Amino acid sequence: MKKFLSFLVRRLSALSVVFMILSPSHAQTNDRAASLLRQSLEAQGGEQKLRAIKTVQWDAFGYRNEVEESERPEGPYVTEFNTLSEIHDFSGNRYRTTTQLEIYPVVKVKTGTVVVDGVGMRLAGDRQMAATAQEVELVRERVALNPERVLLTALNASDVHAEADTVLQSVPQNVIGFTLNNAPVRICLNAYTHLPTAVDYSGPLARSSYWAYMGDVTMRTYYSFWWLTKGGLHLPMQWNIERNGLAEEEVVIRKLRIDEALDEASLTIPAEVRAKFDPNAPAVGPATVPLGSPSAPAQELAPGIVFIPGSWNATLVRQDDGIVILEAPISPEYATKVIAEAKRRFPEKPIKAVITTSDSWPHIAGVREYVAQGIPIYALDLNHPILDRMIAAPHTENPDDLQRRPQRPQFRLVKEKMSLGTGTNRIEIYPLRGETSERQMMVYWPEHRLLYGSDSFQTQGDRFFFPQEVTELMDAVKREHLQVDRFFMMHIGPTPWSELGKAVSAAELQDSPDGTL
Repeated sequence: MKKFLSFLVRRLSALSVVFMILSPSHAQTNDRAASLLRQSLEAQGGEQKLRAIKTVQWDAFGYRNEVEESERPEGPYVTEFNTLSEIHDFSGNRYRTTTQLEIYPVVKVKTGTVVVDGVGMRLAGDRQMAATAQEVELVRERVALNPERVLLTALNASDVHAEADTVLQSVPQNVIGFTLNNAPVRICLNAYTHLPTAVDYSGPLARSSYWAYMGDVTMRTYYSFWWLTKGGLHLPMQWNIERNGLAEEEVVIRKLRIDEALDEASLTIPAEVRAKFDPNAPAVGPATVPLGSPSAPAQELAPGIVFIPGSWNATLVRQDDGIVILEAPISPEYATKVIAEAKRRFPEKPIKAVITTSDSWPHIAGVREYVAQGIPIYALDLNHPILDRMIAAPHTENPDDLQRRPQRPQFRLVKEKMSLGTGTNRIEIYPLRGETSERQMMVYWPEHRLLYGSDSFQTQGDRFFFPQEVTELMDAVKREHLQVDRFFMMHIGPTPWSELGKAVSAAELQDSPDGTL
């Protein structure tokens, strides 16, 4: 007991020394953060004026680079053009955002979110439906980090502190940090003007939607084009957003209204929608998508070739020495479900390979699970860098199997025709090498005259779009001298090959695009 007491005394003495060393520095860091925040708040118009804001409304125009869907991971990217509007009603605890998304020359979509007193509603065109508690939380984060609130959010944080100064955009920056939802926030403050230059955040908002597949994502928002607004406030009219260093989005505000009348109808959630909102419902997202589709059961395209339709199709192929899985859709969790289904249907066969035919995230987001299980990966040679980046990405916030059990990937990179397996279900893999489909591959079963065409085009009503990609698939089949009776794709079920020729002939008879979406 005396030895234990002696050890305890020594331990407490050592801790006292540590606290004596750390506490003054920590206090100085907090004092410096408070001083920097006071300067910044004053530069933006003053703490009291910012706190006194009741409502902010803005209309904006912008664009988003579809870094998750584009032909080339390094850019140029497919571009969305967005018309946005937002209402932040701080006094009434209400929020509304709508986005008119246009991707020329093919699609136009309107989406939005309304939150009133913690209850959320999602908008999709003219449809209204209950949002999830997860979506409401993302709105809270968005509002807390917006430029009229971010300094107040920092001021209210119990752990706000100063960090080492840095240089950004060739300008010296003072840096303060704190946490929001247990995730780090970092604000770079222009050392000359004291206004926020950029805000870094690594929490749920940063890795929402498809970005979850990249693990611990950091979102950086640059603020610029500052404007003197109503009541002497200074707010940025331009926001540029990066995630993991990739330029993703730019928003430019074209109309700003502070403390003006609100459209009450637009901030109302109908009773029937409110009744369906469940604040305790589990989060939904790529990790929670069930396997396949209840309305479209799995089917055999040929003996031992099982097609699993869904929002993202997957296929199981039985060969003499094991099972090949076609595509690794949307998340490691979904990959786990596909693997379990393969083992259930073919318990006597090992899983020998997975083929991922595109660089788009729905095709590759599940690859990490195949790496974790030591399953070889067949992928296009051009997609090696994006796969390496995804596999190397840390997932410490939401660990998956690969984060818990690191493994080296077993790549089989496809540069030209490659054969896989023997027997009636043997596979041939070919790079498409098209202009718009250069990052995709096609998979062919010669014994069945069956082709999988990756995801170069989809269906829209009774037609295929885009005709350009249809011709690229047809040209690749002709180039490789393949005999095809049926084809299917990531978003298209089994279809007669002859339908593609009809689609091309129809497209050649009209001018397209015609300017309508």
